[in-house]
Amino acid sequence: MGCFFSKRRKADKESRPENEEELPKQYSWDQREKVDPKDYMFSGLKDETVGRLPGTVAGQQFLIQDCENCNIYIFDHSATITIDDCTNCIIFLGPVKGSVFFRNCRDCKCTLACQQFRVRDCRKLEVFLCCATQPIIESSSNIKFGCFQWYYPELAFQFKDAGLSIFNNTWSNIHDFTPVSGELNWSLLPEDAVVQDYVPIPTTEELKAVRVSTEANRSIVPISRGQRQKSSDESCLVVLFAGDYTIANARKLIDEMVGKGFFLVQTKEVSMKAEDAQRVFREKAPDFLPLLNKGPVIALEFNGDGAVEGCQLIVNEIFNGTKMFVSESKETASGDVDSFYNFADIQMGI
Repeated sequence: MGCFFSKRRKADKESRPENEEELPKQYSWDQREKVDPKDYMFSGLKDETVGRLPGTVAGQQFLIQDCENCNIYIFDHSATITIDDCTNCIIFLGPVKGSVFFRNCRDCKCTLACQQFRVRDCRKLEVFLCCATQPIIESSSNIKFGCFQWYYPELAFQFKDAGLSIFNNTWSNIHDFTPVSGELNWSLLPEDAVVQDYVPIPTTEELKAVRVSTEANRSIVPISRGQRQKSSDESCLVVLFAGDYTIANARKLIDEMVGKGFFLVQTKEVSMKAEDAQRVFREKAPDFLPLLNKGPVIALEFNGDGAVEGCQLIVNEIFNGTKMFVSESKETASGDVDSFYNFADIQMGI
């Protein structure tokens, strides 16, 4: 007993001319553009400056291995990047959707942005990092970290294509899987470290076409102090709600506060539920609940004597009419900061 469709296929076959060959079936994976792994690899190079321009990697995986005394620049977003057995190299990596994994590398200086960052069996790396999750080192020593600082025109779009937020950066919250008693396998770079002294702008004709700036005030990622010791007992929490100008407003507020001598400690971009708002905003929560449905919020922590009053003045003068949560007083500010970032870290699995 057959089915209707089997009869129809038989009829179709019988109606085909004898000399006409049956075409092979086409599947979606057959029509994908073939990828040559060699196009996404730097291997066995020595004393060279090489790179990839914006649009030439376009989310593919990349491999860097067995390179010595090289300057390597990936000016595009990628899926994952593995760096193996490299010595005395300068490396810039555009936004990486997944992980960046250094293995058995020595004496390298790097600037990179990624979802996950891991180092194993490495020695003496200096890394300017933007990482959405807690960076991990393992069986490594003398690893130094600073905050990502870089700009070129395509970089903001590449962050978006990689699914990374410029405000989710745990660059200094390092976890060491293999700590050594009495020793510290990692540390933070000096706060006044100049990124261009470590990872200079490329000078080859091809790569000079990318209009790079390493000026702090142009960095795509806000430069934060992270886990460094705070200069004051007073901090202020500001939460900006989703809208057309949220990112621009956050950048403007950072510029104004830093310009007045306050420090940006940390930033986060996360979604909030009603119960989260109740815990963070307390009696003001009803005012903000309708805004939570519009998208993730951006939170900024500023530190410095007078941070709360200074922030309130700037918000009232420049952002009058824009709905924001700002710590009401320095007595409550510390609790505001702890409540928000504890919730955010749990949500992000940090």
